[in-house]
Amino acid sequence: MSIGLKRGMVALEPHQEAWEIEGKRICEVIKEVLGDDAIDVQHVGSTSIKSICAKPIIDVAVSVKSFEDIFKHDEELLEKGIVYRKEDIPGQQLYRCGDLDNDVVTHFIHVVIADSDAWHNYINFRDYMNTHEEDAKAYADLKKELCAKYPEDRGSYLEGKSDLVCSLLSKAKKWRQEI
Repeated sequence: MSIGLKRGMVALEPHQEAWEIEGKRICEVIKEVLGDDAIDVQHVGSTSIKSICAKPIIDVAVSVKSFEDIFKHDEELLEKGIVYRKEDIPGQQLYRCGDLDNDVVTHFIHVVIADSDAWHNYINFRDYMNTHEEDAKAYADLKKELCAKYPEDRGSYLEGKSDLVCSLLSKAKKWRQEI
């Protein structure tokens, strides 16, 4: 299984079944550590979308009642190789795994408040993309274009996706309300 990228780099690989297996494994590790303090733990992000290419980094979303519910487990998470990084996006705490001494990240763990827009966005986006092939293809095509243009500039790569991601999130939210 290919997993991990040096910080700031962009590289895409075809979907790999091993990503799903690793996503399940890391979710189980997090559930084991957090116990009842985790409301839900799910593999999200592009590695959870079966029909598209992805950066080989496993994204996980964790929902909690309050951030204190995860912070009190920081030491035990660290023992499992899960390191707190920072509040990456307002209202989200970011943890990561990897060979951090060599600046290689293999997993991002996004901790959000249960039933928040952030939580729903992670889940809705994944589920929508796994059931809407044309939108998933458009997203994958844009990712490939941006990866070719910005292989060493993750910030520009992410910025280049933002308009389409916002549009797809809007479609995903509407889709979820209709099913």
